[in-house]
Amino acid sequence: MADFNEWNQQIITEFRENGGKCGGMFEGAPMLILHSTGAKSGLERLNPLMYQQAGDAWAIFASKAGAPTNPDWFHNLVAQANASIEVGTDTVAVRARVAEGDERQQIWSAQKVAWPQFAGYEESAEGRVIPVVVLEKT
Repeated sequence: MADFNEWNQQIITEFRENGGKCGGMFEGAPMLILHSTGAKSGLERLNPLMYQQAGDAWAIFASKAGAPTNPDWFHNLVAQANASIEVGTDTVAVRARVAEGDERQQIWSAQKVAWPQFAGYEESAEGRVIPVVVLEKT
């Protein structure tokens, strides 16, 4: 787990040093940093994530790179929907909601076309439906 946290921290540092942009495997990808509250700990948690613009909102994907379980940040947002995000050089207060039905399908399908690795995550997820979370400005 420490290695994953260190990797995330490197991405966060690069994001902040470059006005919200990252290189390497995230070169050209729309990135944000999610600030959520730990459901059990109550502590602030930071997660760098790819997003898709969804009108005036941001859609994020609980893919966990195709793991059979949802990421911790998803559980945190379900428990406490108020959060904030860093996008570019801005910090924005948001409220999270899980997209359902046609809305989820439309956003998810577009993500798989734009970033084909998400289709691979879906295949690897052992039947888990990958949640799409919409972050709306508050």
